[in-house]
Order: sequence, then C-alpha cells, then structure tokens
Amino acid sequence: MVARPLRPRFYARDVVQVAQDLIGCVVEHGETSGVIVETEAYHDCEPASHAFVGLTARTSILFGPPGRAYVYRSYGIHALLNAVCEAEGVGAAVLIRALEPLEGIEIMRERRGLDRLEDLCSGPGKLTQALGIELVDNGGDLEAGPVVIGPRPRAWGEVDIVSGTRVGITKAVELPWRFCVAGSRFVSRPAPAGMGVARRYRRSGEYSRRPSR
Repeated sequence: MVARPLRPRFYARDVVQVAQDLIGCVVEHGETSGVIVETEAYHDCEPASHAFVGLTARTSILFGPPGRAYVYRSYGIHALLNAVCEAEGVGAAVLIRALEPLEGIEIMRERRGLDRLEDLCSGPGKLTQALGIELVDNGGDLEAGPVVIGPRPRAWGEVDIVSGTRVGITKAVELPWRFCVAGSRFVSRPAPAGMGVARRYRRSGEYSRRPSR
C-alpha cells in the first residue's frame, strides 16, 4: 500500500519536469500497483494536447487543480490515465504510459488474459486494464484515491532516464517529451532510440523548453 501519496504541490510544477520525476513512482488502484517506467508530458501550448483547444466540458479537469486524475477513452476502447499538473488554469498533464507490475500481479493477469509479466502494463491502455482504472476515476484526487500515486520505493531512489519523441500523435511530433527508465523491459513499443544509454535528466530542465503557439 502507498503509505505517503504525493501531495498536490508535487504536480504544481512544470509538466515536463513532473513527467521525469514521476518515473519510479508507484501507481496504486485497489489491490494492484506498479512502478512508473514511462511517461509523456502534454501542455496547452502545443497541439498534441487535449488542452490546446482551450477550456471545454471535456478538458475542464486538465485546467483544474493539480494532482487530479484525467482519465479519457482512447479510440473508444482504452481508458488512459493522466496526472494533471501546473497551476490551476493551465492545461497540462502527464500521461502514464507504462508500469512495472508490483502488487496484485495475478489479478492483473486475469484482467489482461495473459501471463507474461512484461506485457501486463507495457502501454497506457494495458496498464489501466490491468489495474482496473475506468472513466469513473476521471477527476479523482491522486492523493486521496481511488487511484493513488506514491513516491519512489527505496530501491528506485536513483533512476536513469532516456527521452524520446511521443508516441501515437501527428502534431508536435518533434518534442522530446517522452521519458522511460533506461533498459526497462516494461516500456511500451517502440522504445526510444538510445534505450540502453543511461542519462539523468530528472533535474536538468533540459526538456522544459516549450514551443510557441
């Protein structure tokens, strides 16, 4: 169980930095949990973000207080989990793209209908199915639950991260706002170039530069 969930102030920062700092943190829902091994950042300044269109009924969660879950349906099939970031009034969120399964693995296998550990949570739709996260969780408090994100376990204190361009989008494709644990077997495909190269970006701010509209 996550003993000390991340507080809203953790998310009330530059979304690209939060995307890096979430690597190694733990997502928990019910009896299942996993360590975040892949994220992507999205901001209302760039057209790949849902928030780029401005405040609507759908995007209102994105423009709300930080530390909330933004869960939406992709292609009418998969629920995708995002963590809302930055100050209220800014549309920004981190997409949780992949987890390394931690607890409730047999439950995950039953939900996913497969056994291979590396395949249980190796994609944003896969991980929500494995953890039982649905649209009803949209707008939930990531500190109070039902979906909770906690800090890195001790074994994940220092994480080597690689970056790359985001997956499955057609706009702002040049932004290197995808972050993965270097060498992880649990990330989604295709893996970023240089996946085996260990580089630390967590505090560099190198990828915080934003495009102009």
